[in-house]
Amino acid sequence: MAGQKIENLLNLALDTTQEEREKSLELDVGYDPIEREWDVIVKYSGSLDNIRALASGVTELLNEYAIVTVTESRLAGLAALTEVEYIEKPKRLFFQTADARRVSCIDTVQDTRLSLFGQGILVAVIDSGIDYMLPDFRDEEGRTRILSLWDQSAAPRQDRGEGPPPGYALGTEYAREQINEAIAAPGEEERRAIVPSMDTSGHGTSVAAIAAGNGGGESRYRGVAPRSSLLVVKLGVSREEGFPRTTELMAGIDYVVRRSLEYRMPLAVNVSFGNTYGAHEPYN
Repeated sequence: MAGQKIENLLNLALDTTQEEREKSLELDVGYDPIEREWDVIVKYSGSLDNIRALASGVTELLNEYAIVTVTESRLAGLAALTEVEYIEKPKRLFFQTADARRVSCIDTVQDTRLSLFGQGILVAVIDSGIDYMLPDFRDEEGRTRILSLWDQSAAPRQDRGEGPPPGYALGTEYAREQINEAIAAPGEEERRAIVPSMDTSGHGTSVAAIAAGNGGGESRYRGVAPRSSLLVVKLGVSREEGFPRTTELMAGIDYVVRRSLEYRMPLAVNVSFGNTYGAHEPYN
């Protein structure tokens, strides 16, 4: 019964040698060969106490999901717990699209009759980060529209009191006030000393501009919700191949949902990462 709780790909990874895993694009994702530990996604019910007793790390998510770090030798014991319903290994993520904005009938809802520009809406961009300096992401007074930026890849600077959002285990969270302080800094060096997060690929910035840019920067194109507020998650990179995993993605989604509940604002989430794992039925 315990084996039935473990997904087929994780079972396959457990049945192969480390050398065979390293030759695969998927089997070694989530495994730390030095510590001999797995990061796994666990669907559970009830309490996390027994799970925490077996694990070296637990990040509790909404709706009774958790990201659990556990030694390989304890995976069977984890699956045997009555609280555990299913265990899945992380999957590598890739950019699914880098296309620019397409015509989506947005103009018809932004005319003088409706004037729907995203006021009072949260737009979450879970991607490669954002260039927070662009005027496209500021309000009429020049202040950032980014309410918070969680850079999962940024190591917290202890001397500055930095750290991940409460309840999460990686990266650094930057508040709106810090971003405004960085915008007002006189130079690049001073700016990066305050908020060092960067979008090195530009993908997340492009996505954010399509969703919520106001057209105030070099781009003459306005996004879909130019008066919305932004939540940004820069997904943490994996150890070798340069792309994040489903565990970081799940934590990012969990984070923006929790923030929307705190702000009591409706939320639209953009995720432009994906992979080819799972069913391939011809659904739209």
